[in-house]
Amino acid sequence: DKAIEAIVSMLMDLQDRDNVNVPLYEQQLREADTAISNLLNAIQQGILTRSTKARLEELENRRDELENRLACEKLAKPKVSAEFMTFWLHRFRKLDVRQKSHRKMLIDTFINAIFLYDDKMVIAFNYKEGTKTITFAELQDAISNKNGSDLDCLAAPEKASIDLKPFLFP
Repeated sequence: DKAIEAIVSMLMDLQDRDNVNVPLYEQQLREADTAISNLLNAIQQGILTRSTKARLEELENRRDELENRLACEKLAKPKVSAEFMTFWLHRFRKLDVRQKSHRKMLIDTFINAIFLYDDKMVIAFNYKEGTKTITFAELQDAISNKNGSDLDCLAAPEKASIDLKPFLFP
């Protein structure tokens, strides 16, 4: 469990560093709100000019724009909670990759779709940028260099033919 906690902590730090726009937009939004509040206080004290009104409209437009950007950014890269990460890591720990249903679940977790073409395949992932194109030449190269998945290591060892006749019939 300490290992999972350490992984979750690193993932949370990575997630915070990964999206620099959200904190920037939040800070700019706070600044715009403060400026609007200051202008409203000035208006309440009787300081109202054309430039005050124009500045207030400009700040309100800026605030609307920042709220839009912030919402889009949060939708594009939703933040995953530490509890959710812990839950999934505990589930992955219980998987037995020798079972086909468990391998399928693992693949379904990370891969959305695979599109096959004559010369390539496109893998659509369920996270981040989303897609990766792999040519069949790259795939063939990975297979020939044996640098693909290690799931084939879990198969039964290949049978070697042993001639038992000398032992059974001397």
